[in-house]
Amino acid sequence: MEAYKVPKVWQWEDENSKRSGNRPTAGKRFEQSLPQGDHDYQVYSLGTPNGIKVTIMLEELKALGFSVDYDLFLINIQEGDQFGSDFVELNPNSKIPALLDTSADPAIRVFESGSILLYLADKYQALIPQDWAGRTECLNWVFWQVGAGPFIGGGFGHFFTYAPTKQKYPIDRYAMETKRLLSVLEGVLAHQPYLCGDDYTISDIINWSWFGRLALDKIYPGSYEFLSLTDYPNVKAWAERINQRPAVQAGLAVEYQSIDAE
Repeated sequence: MEAYKVPKVWQWEDENSKRSGNRPTAGKRFEQSLPQGDHDYQVYSLGTPNGIKVTIMLEELKALGFSVDYDLFLINIQEGDQFGSDFVELNPNSKIPALLDTSADPAIRVFESGSILLYLADKYQALIPQDWAGRTECLNWVFWQVGAGPFIGGGFGHFFTYAPTKQKYPIDRYAMETKRLLSVLEGVLAHQPYLCGDDYTISDIINWSWFGRLALDKIYPGSYEFLSLTDYPNVKAWAERINQRPAVQAGLAVEYQSIDAE
């Protein structure tokens, strides 16, 4: 393969006319209204590793006895729904998930999965330690995943599964980093059942959607063998422990409503 000749000034050459194609500019591309249901929380998402974090969190809160009924709407990123005018108002970055808390006046928008989990944990004082040291440790792992996630999804997952051609350098680069991150978790989980110790928290929810599902062979077909995921028995045990939680299964099984008007 011929080496890429780096120009002095980068220019976008892939002018995809589809409304879902990536572009080097942000902002709305078309007018599109988002429906709202009758519940306090309006969630606009998709069943991706990032999207399932929010439905799992909401179902965990419901299991704890909190009234957190929500309306869940499907944002089809293949069709470009994330670039519609109403969604961009919720998240200027045009990424799922996004949440609107209509119990507040005015309503509060919350975007980025880590921000949504922290918002809900703080609002209900649940699934996050209430002491300063414990909260800080929990947030260490929340933000660790926020920083690590792109190496798995946009890095390894993209080049291993979705890129138009298989290329050794990026696959090697991101496979190495993914295994390094798994090694970090393996060491921590060798001594405790959850990332922050004995208690299940938002740090587990946010990391499980990527690392746990990867360890359970639920994303990126072929990656389980390719990454030798049997090398991480503590991660696998943690992943299975969380996978068995009824609220987690409920969060995975939720039904999405269409945003298209009937």
